[in-house]
Amino acid sequence: MASQHPNIRNAEGAPLAPGQPARPAQRSRRSWLRALPPLARPVARTMPWAALLSGCLAGTVYLEIAARLAGTSQPLGQGNLRLAFLPAIAALAFVPRAPFRPLTQTTPVPGWTAPAGHVLLSAPILGLTCWMQLRIIASTIPPHVLARPPAVYPLIAQLIGWCAVAVAAAAWVDRSRYADLGGAVAAPVSFAVIALAWYAPVISGFLTEPPATVSRVTISWYVVAAAASALACAAMRDQWRRTAVTRR
Repeated sequence: MASQHPNIRNAEGAPLAPGQPARPAQRSRRSWLRALPPLARPVARTMPWAALLSGCLAGTVYLEIAARLAGTSQPLGQGNLRLAFLPAIAALAFVPRAPFRPLTQTTPVPGWTAPAGHVLLSAPILGLTCWMQLRIIASTIPPHVLARPPAVYPLIAQLIGWCAVAVAAAAWVDRSRYADLGGAVAAPVSFAVIALAWYAPVISGFLTEPPATVSRVTISWYVVAAAASALACAAMRDQWRRTAVTRR
């Protein structure tokens, strides 16, 4: 009888029978927690910084040029900021990508560690971009204007929802047969979802102001962000990549 490794057990805890295929031992949580600090540098090095920074800078530069041309005679509105933030959304679609997932599955950390780390690294960059663009919008408003400016918190909720939709689309594309295309598929899908939420008559009553109220827009977009984040987490934790099946 062939000798069995003591760590290889079946579902009931008994040693495997001869000829029974061995299953890899489950990774202990303590082991991959110890591997996280050394993994920080590879995650940062594989981060698509060029795409993310280019998208954020492109929208900010566009908004700055529009503010210079408009001056104080025609202040910019939140619609200009939404348009300027779209390049950052397109760049975010390239972030949660794990091109070497079969290799990362052999390491003592979960396969979703790299894409999740990329998303966490992109969060401060996107937050800084949003803050800078809000400052540019505020600089075009004349100081003597007595009208109350529109609320900012529903706009922030909307942008967070857009980011969550882009991350979810990119995570699901990475688990599909179109994973090699990456953000080239996820970005148009994200824009399609955003356009549907903005122009569909039934949905716009909850996601667009007006006709929806400020509080309804804020709550609705945070609900969308929570649902998209849940879908992104489910896709990142998926161990199987869906590929095309060739029939002969």
